[in-house]
Amino acid sequence: QVQLVESGGGSVQAGKSLRVSCAASTYIYGAYCMAWFRQAPGKEREGVAAISTRGGRTMYGDSVKGRFTIYRDSARMVYLQMNSLKSEDTAMYYCAAQAAGLGDDCLGLEHQAFDYWGQGTQVTVSS
Repeated sequence: QVQLVESGGGSVQAGKSLRVSCAASTYIYGAYCMAWFRQAPGKEREGVAAISTRGGRTMYGDSVKGRFTIYRDSARMVYLQMNSLKSEDTAMYYCAAQAAGLGDDCLGLEHQAFDYWGQGTQVTVSS
């Protein structure tokens, strides 16, 4: 079992940057693919960014490609750097973890595949 806690959300103006963080309760490097999802009121949950178990590969949703970067730099931390924020980025942002089996790097943005979820951190972008 893995507990995930997001932090770093807040209110920012359009065009500014924000970094949100995800802290895991256990060692996740090399064991879990990680991802960020978001959900705004009245909208479906949207895959934002995903990263492989050791950070060697990443993928992004089309709406954030070129603006957001996911990375992991420690055994228990994953980050999402958000640049050039738009009002459309306003949402609750969730960190998620997918356990990797043997030989499985598990990279993806299908929410059904993820085993563990944080409680979310709110990001609000004003226009």
